[in-house]
Amino acid sequence: MKDVHGEILYRGTTYPLVFNINVLEEIQEKYGSLDAWGKLTDRDEPDVKAIKYGFACMLNEGIDIQNEESGENMPFLSLKQVGRIISEVGFGNAVAKVKDTVIKSTESLEKNA
Repeated sequence: MKDVHGEILYRGTTYPLVFNINVLEEIQEKYGSLDAWGKLTDRDEPDVKAIKYGFACMLNEGIDIQNEESGENMPFLSLKQVGRIISEVGFGNAVAKVKDTVIKSTESLEKNA
């Protein structure tokens, strides 16, 4: 699995979006597996709580990496803050960003299997 970095712009701040092994572990701890989480997020009416949780994990991992690499001290985002970001960028856009980032990251697993 390779780290895939995307970004989301919210009120003048660009937030990094990362899906990597750390995010996968968080999702597995909460939902049991990536497949179980995916079934909640990839349906006609996605589970908002699952989308918000995964999006928060991906944003906070991106912030953590950015802080380590740049010496910045950007604060982590709460689930409420992530909900506000999703509301502003649009639910459909947020879901598409999450899916795209996860797919690009997990493609490397299939190629290396």
